Amino acid sequence: MAIPVYLFAGFLESGKTSFIASVLDDPGFTRDEHTLVVSCEEGVEELDPKLLARTHTVIERIEDEDEFEADTLRAFVRAHHPDRVIVEMNGMWDLDAALTRVPKVLEVYQIIATVNAETFDLYAKNMGQRMLQHITDADMVVFNRATEQTRQLIRDRNVRSMNPKASIYFENDDGTSEDYGAGMPPPYDMDAPVIEIEDEHFGIFYLDASENPQDYDGKTVRFKGYIYRGRNIGRDEFVPGRMGMVCCAEDVRFVGFIAKMQDGAPLPQERSWQRVTARVQAEERRQYKGVGPVLYVTAMEPCEPPQEEVVSFTY
Repeated sequence: MAIPVYLFAGFLESGKTSFIASVLDDPGFTRDEHTLVVSCEEGVEELDPKLLARTHTVIERIEDEDEFEADTLRAFVRAHHPDRVIVEMNGMWDLDAALTRVPKVLEVYQIIATVNAETFDLYAKNMGQRMLQHITDADMVVFNRATEQTRQLIRDRNVRSMNPKASIYFENDDGTSEDYGAGMPPPYDMDAPVIEIEDEHFGIFYLDASENPQDYDGKTVRFKGYIYRGRNIGRDEFVPGRMGMVCCAEDVRFVGFIAKMQDGAPLPQERSWQRVTARVQAEERRQYKGVGPVLYVTAMEPCEPPQEEVVSFTY
């Protein structure tokens, strides 16, 4: 059985070491088992040696990005026989590339990205691609040292659009915690026989249905979508969706949901705009890495494109 890996991503001073310390200090996590911490950067804070001894934890360090590879990690496992591995990733390294070099003896169970809310805007403007990578790869994103002003700034930058499936939290400067998603209901009638998604609300529909697919299970929706066929879906499937800007102008990407035609109807023409009416089912799909909305199309007709083809993720 593969050894579980918990990988912490984020830039220097984002709170990775403090978060790891709190995890190790949780008896429900350690349970007298042995933990290996692979530290890939020298931060301002260090893990307390007393905490390491009490929690049966050892540290190995990797200083160069090229050294984060399968042979090195396997050697650490052979030396320490850990029950779990925590990786404190260097925020400047290519996270996607690092994930491909994890050996089969290890399995990445969870990726947690920590972000210093005070410096988020600066990093987003100057290192947008690397910041985007941390957030889009994560299962959980935690913004530390958040204030009312930085919480609003982060929401204004549509962080949720970068990764609709992740759990996102604020750890506020006053010691309280806050769920990023707590707030407004969607701007359309969820109780209508057919939920009409206006052009300007497609982004909100995409985010809300991605995060809460069970709320849409059995509902019928109608919206304008651009038809796309991907390589990693079934031959009888397609994706109606829109282009969306997830971080900055350089990070526009296609967003949409897997769809199937009902009653053997032919697939729509690719790269065409269609008005789609579909019944939603929440299904487990590998493309969603869990449960997500699958659209069973009951009606479709060609239509004009929306006035603004690039979608907005704000109300």
